[in-house]
Amino acid sequence: MKEVKLINKKQCDEVFKILFQTWPQAQCELLHNNHFQLLIAVVLSAQATDKSVNKALEPLLQQSPFFSAADLIEMGEESFLKVIKSIGLAPTKARNCFKLAKILQEKYLGDVPLEREKLEELPGVGRKTANVILNVLCNLPTMAVDTHVERLSQRIGLVLQTKDRLKIEEELLKRVPQKYAVKAHHILIFHGRYHCVARKPKCELCPIEHLCLKVGVTH
Repeated sequence: MKEVKLINKKQCDEVFKILFQTWPQAQCELLHNNHFQLLIAVVLSAQATDKSVNKALEPLLQQSPFFSAADLIEMGEESFLKVIKSIGLAPTKARNCFKLAKILQEKYLGDVPLEREKLEELPGVGRKTANVILNVLCNLPTMAVDTHVERLSQRIGLVLQTKDRLKIEEELLKRVPQKYAVKAHHILIFHGRYHCVARKPKCELCPIEHLCLKVGVTH
């Protein structure tokens, strides 16, 4: 089996410089007006698209812009399930959101704790969800590895091929230039979502085509 090489540090720096210029608007696209809404939106986005989560939550947030943990508890799990029924794994996600709302209300007066350990203790909140919360709300240079980040980081040659998302996260945190670290995962997500798609990526129009190793790309 032919060994796959990585792009070097200079090329890696150039990749992020170009992508940073290409996607200056890259940011979290989940609708939210407060910390609690972002938390439940990220929980709901597991194995679902941001678009589907926004579509499900938008009517609720229009009706109740300051929707909180206390509001979800008052609404009840079954009623919340009806709101999110179009999202994959809705029953499990409704149960987790209701449970975490009760914990937030009881332990943190309804606030979302901004510490990794406390976040990951909440139902339905794993490392990736905690990474998103800490990045968006605290501006920390975390790396939330979703399907886009996993695909692009290996396709471009930023990390070696692996299914281990924690390993991908750790390697990216080592290789991403510090000045792009806070926005790096949003940049990769935007490029993967809108350009370097899973099937038939638009290589001929890609601003980093000359740097990309195109691992696994077939046309």
